[in-house]
Amino acid sequence: MQVDAIKSIQPIKTAAELEAMRQGGKILAAILDGVRQRAVVGISEIEIDRWVESEIKARGAVVTYKTDEVNFPNSICISTNDEIVHSIPTDYRFEKGDVVSFDLVITYKGMKIDSAFTMVIGEEPKGAKKHLISYTERSLFAGIDAIKGPVRTGDIGAAVEKVLNEGRLGIIRELVGHGIGHKMQQAPEVANYGRKGTGVLLLPGDTIAIEPMATLGGEAIKMSKDGWTISTRDGSLAAHFEHTVLITEDGAEILTRI
Repeated sequence: MQVDAIKSIQPIKTAAELEAMRQGGKILAAILDGVRQRAVVGISEIEIDRWVESEIKARGAVVTYKTDEVNFPNSICISTNDEIVHSIPTDYRFEKGDVVSFDLVITYKGMKIDSAFTMVIGEEPKGAKKHLISYTERSLFAGIDAIKGPVRTGDIGAAVEKVLNEGRLGIIRELVGHGIGHKMQQAPEVANYGRKGTGVLLLPGDTIAIEPMATLGGEAIKMSKDGWTISTRDGSLAAHFEHTVLITEDGAEILTRI
């Protein structure tokens, strides 16, 4: 069967909707760049959250996490040290050496865009922390580089998994990337592991969020009593990187960077 005869599992996006995702991606990237600059020793998670909310609104976008689609209590997820994802910002004030992940979704002109990054507070990453952050970020770009046009989700997952295995990191297998666009999370799931030539076929025009999550320890996770925060079960440090990408005829366009 010819690829151009295969129907995408995602709703077709118009040129205007794709352009909205491009514009929204630049807005999101600029906000996360601002977060990186403001995330210093002594500032609290909730102070970062309030700044993010004000920036989203000032730039003409919508705080997706607070919409009925999600019902998250804040504007950004801030996960510190052994927290992996979906952590609710608190009054905790960052300390030097904290490993912190920031995960943000915004809506712009009706379209959703998603991105995340991990940093060390107050110092350049070194030792095991540098290893964790470097390999997790490298695995994200390996997954993106695996896209040469129409691609199966297993090809992306295999590329991510290869780098994480090279780094001997724990791969969070219970949490996955996803389709995105008209909704924050839509088909297909994009796992951070896989086998080449398997999975859902992604076609030009499809948009997905690739988001490797890895740890310095095991792969088991636990849910907090708040019903949102997911942490490593063994207390090991975690990292999370994410970009929203558009599948093109011959590759991938990263939408969430300036």
